[in-house]
Amino acid sequence: MTQYRFTFGPWNISTGRDPFGPEVRKDVAFAAKIREYKKLGFDGVQFHDDDVVPADLDYQQTMKGVARIKKMLDGEGLFCEFIAPRLWEHPKTMDGGYTSNSASDRKYALERSKRAIDIANAIGCGDMVLWLAREGSYIREAKCAITAVGRIVDAVNVMLEHDPKIRILGEMKPNEPMDQAYCPTVGHFMGLVYRTADPSRVGVLIESAHSILAGLDPSDDMAYALWHKKLWSVHLNDQNGLKYDQDKTFGSVDLRRAFNTVWVLERAGYNGCIGLDVKAMRTTKPGDQTKHLANSKAIFERMVDLVRRIDAARVEAFRVQRDYEGLELYIVEHLLG
Repeated sequence: MTQYRFTFGPWNISTGRDPFGPEVRKDVAFAAKIREYKKLGFDGVQFHDDDVVPADLDYQQTMKGVARIKKMLDGEGLFCEFIAPRLWEHPKTMDGGYTSNSASDRKYALERSKRAIDIANAIGCGDMVLWLAREGSYIREAKCAITAVGRIVDAVNVMLEHDPKIRILGEMKPNEPMDQAYCPTVGHFMGLVYRTADPSRVGVLIESAHSILAGLDPSDDMAYALWHKKLWSVHLNDQNGLKYDQDKTFGSVDLRRAFNTVWVLERAGYNGCIGLDVKAMRTTKPGDQTKHLANSKAIFERMVDLVRRIDAARVEAFRVQRDYEGLELYIVEHLLG
């Protein structure tokens, strides 16, 4: 049986700030966040490049800062799951990084991405995640979509060439912050994977909420990537409809959807990390600001137990008879205990 490893990013312990209101909790110091990981039963940390070191440091200062963070992780018995260049906040990426109409802005995005790979190598991590946050348009006439797709592939190839060992994981989302994304779904990005210079080193990270925002079921997205042997990480959370990205506690909105997500991962023998990308509610008290992480992990583990107790022979009998009404009742009763 799979022994799952759990990860989350330091941004998941937050101040409660949102687009409609300022902070409601004091920021927790970085070192204090790292100390919470093992207490909560987590094994590894997800980082943006500037979670590790500020983005404007030179190479020597960057490596010195990375060494300090690696020592901190080693001291806590943690590993770094991935590094992701945070391109969407910098003024030079307001119109996209890799797909910007500005050549100098595209150069900035590529150089920062290569620097993120250097950080990954120094911290002992072999994966880089690309959330193509602003690789899209606010109005369709602003960019040539055909050119943009080619520029995304070209950018991935630059990263593959920069380091012959690094793996690139695309994280797709249909909208927000851009009005429309050029690679809105897992399927879109998978279509580009095989056009890169080394498809064996390009895969995906699938986030539950992002699939839901695209009107898709996360378990189907994951199954598709698993068939391609390209599902290398997940961000589990939940989402209440086709709204803004909510990052709710895993399984808190739709238990059956959560069950099917775990069912797919478990049956496929998925051996990547179980990453949680969840936000505490704005109303959460400071003393409870890691409960959403503990709760998500507990719900996942409960779902694993439920999946492992499913009578596979009975499920197959329902399928053979095409008795889907009977199968549905069996699943619902199983969830109800």
